[in-house]
Amino acid sequence: MTPPVVPPASLASVSLSTPSLTAHSPTAVGSEIFHADQSPLKLNDPSIDWSPPSSQNTSTEKPFNYLFENSPRVYIPGSEEDKQLVRTIDLHMLPCICFLYLLNYLDRSSIGNARIGGMGQDLELSSADYSLAVLIFFVGYLLAEIPSNMLLTRVRPSLFIPLITFSWGLVATLLSVVKTKEGLIGVRFVLGFVESGFFPGVIFLLSSWYRKSELAKRIGFLYTAGILSGAFGGLISGGVITGLDDARGIRGWRWLFIIEGAITMFASIVVVFFMPDWPSNTKWLTLEQRALAGARLAADRPAHAQSQIILTHLQAFKAAVTDWRIYLFCFMDLMILSGTTISYFIPTITQTLGYTGQMAQFMTVPIYVCACAGILAISLSADFFKDRVFHVAIPTAIAGVMYATCAGISSPEARYGLICIGFAGTYGALPIVLAWLSRELNFPDSKRAVSQALVNTVGNSASIYGSFLWSDAPQFTTGFVSTAVFCFSCAIAAIVGHLLFTKYPSRTTGLDRDARVSIDIQRSIGRLEKPKQEDPVV
Repeated sequence: MTPPVVPPASLASVSLSTPSLTAHSPTAVGSEIFHADQSPLKLNDPSIDWSPPSSQNTSTEKPFNYLFENSPRVYIPGSEEDKQLVRTIDLHMLPCICFLYLLNYLDRSSIGNARIGGMGQDLELSSADYSLAVLIFFVGYLLAEIPSNMLLTRVRPSLFIPLITFSWGLVATLLSVVKTKEGLIGVRFVLGFVESGFFPGVIFLLSSWYRKSELAKRIGFLYTAGILSGAFGGLISGGVITGLDDARGIRGWRWLFIIEGAITMFASIVVVFFMPDWPSNTKWLTLEQRALAGARLAADRPAHAQSQIILTHLQAFKAAVTDWRIYLFCFMDLMILSGTTISYFIPTITQTLGYTGQMAQFMTVPIYVCACAGILAISLSADFFKDRVFHVAIPTAIAGVMYATCAGISSPEARYGLICIGFAGTYGALPIVLAWLSRELNFPDSKRAVSQALVNTVGNSASIYGSFLWSDAPQFTTGFVSTAVFCFSCAIAAIVGHLLFTKYPSRTTGLDRDARVSIDIQRSIGRLEKPKQEDPVV
């Protein structure tokens, strides 16, 4: 069956001189995909002049919108051109961001392996000292996360994200030279500060390229890369700490930071040549592909494409924090990430289960493999069934049962198996929450950028108190009970959120209603047709 053509009337009558159509937003593209007389043009029509005027401003603050405002388009979802474009975007973007996120998570979490590899003894770290070193990272992280995402909407991602990557790689390398616990804590603070812009920036970039029905699986792939770093981290740490201990007079755990930081800095230089910018100005896309990329987003979010508004940083922040929906997403993300704070103590927990030395590090691998399997299965299922609520509620509820059971048993083997299932549930639900957020709060782009950063900021604050939940070795009763409560709370919040979002849809909130007022007026006088019903994504 041939997929439906995007309805022309909802877009055709908007004047090209309307200020909203010249928005400097990264996704303010594809606004005109039909002639004013509503006669469709093919994407490969040779009569179209694809070249922009020589005077056109192509700066990153004013993306190249000439093509999208003056070259009408027909977009057919699922067409061969559409599939080819998605493959091209996937092949350029996903390997880059997934590999960088693997390194990001590796540099961030290698402190756990370094601790049991000799750093704890060399720096005379108490349990409280180590918890503070874990916590302080997130203090720096939380301070810079929202400003960084605001800045990303004004600059080129292909340069900004590699710059962030190089910076954290350099700081991670400096961990190899710390001599005291105070030095460790100070460098960890700086590491969190420079890393803060990466993850929310990448999520914003993904949501600026993919349709809402494509987003969950892509975020899932990203999370899988981060979780794989836990598996690779155990293997790399075991080999480096054991094999290079005292090589050239340098302790093995110091070599770990040197090697991982150097790899990150090298990778940041390489990805500059592959990372995309926005759909309107990415150089490795042809002009025809850029038009199609914009038309895809316009078809996916018609009101968003028709009525882009430009917000200052302060206006975008105000728009985000005054939208009641964001607080439900903040709570869900906070509860899930509270349930994942166990990850920083997995090497320590495996020691208490009877494994020692290098084997304790290697036994972290199966746990993260299970988490990867959960992420992929849940993300693919969520996009296939176009569901969000149950793909958050069910996995987190199952994880809650697993962790509650861990608190009541003492068998090392049983606990290990339950932790594997718990990891699959909590980590599997994470990308679904972010994909759900991008759907509910996608308008306008600057508000979406702030919303994503704010939710991630609140969620990561879980590590401030979560790092102190796992200090009662060897049973870790407090940690397991608390994690179970967090998981159950997230499951309940997902159900409540779905009911509220259904009763009070996004178009009834203040800013969204105001931004659409001109479109509503044009519809009321018959200049625009009402949009067709979109496939629901719950």
